[in-house]
Amino acid sequence: MLRTSPAARPAPDLLCGLLVSVGQGSQSAFEELYSRMSTPVYSLALGMLRQPALALEVCQEIFLQCWQQAARFDPALGSGRSWLLTIAHHKCVDVVRRERRRTSEPLPEEPAADDDVARAALSRLLGAEVLGALQELPFAQQQAIALAFYGGYTHGEIARQTGHALGTVKTRIRDGLQRLRSRVGL
Repeated sequence: MLRTSPAARPAPDLLCGLLVSVGQGSQSAFEELYSRMSTPVYSLALGMLRQPALALEVCQEIFLQCWQQAARFDPALGSGRSWLLTIAHHKCVDVVRRERRRTSEPLPEEPAADDDVARAALSRLLGAEVLGALQELPFAQQQAIALAFYGGYTHGEIARQTGHALGTVKTRIRDGLQRLRSRVGL
């Protein structure tokens, strides 16, 4: 899977150009990007995960995500290398957390059928209550919370999409969640 990369770091301009081309669907640019960055990405993954097989698997996921999201890369916001290694870091952190939960949490007992029905009913009621309370928030807080929790965007991605400062986005999410908690009673 891994190819050897040149001894020197790739020029930032080259990686930015490759990512822009990948974002436009260029397979040859993706191959070149992979050739130059697979070793640093794998090294980061191996250092964080400490399992070669898992690191290889995660590298595939990282480059798949890169292929799918390269159009979102903006050279004005940073280097291509840091963008790709940030994706790798976040993916590895997710895997470490998932593995930690998987190995440390006991398997749940089989719930009784009555418990399933009660949980489903409570979940629906609580979900409806949360949605109602969410609609009562100011639009800016609704938007930030919806993008974060329903859209799966990071705070930085929300800031770029909405054109607001990162601190503003974080404050809107925090304040909105506090209002939701007080209205729903959580």
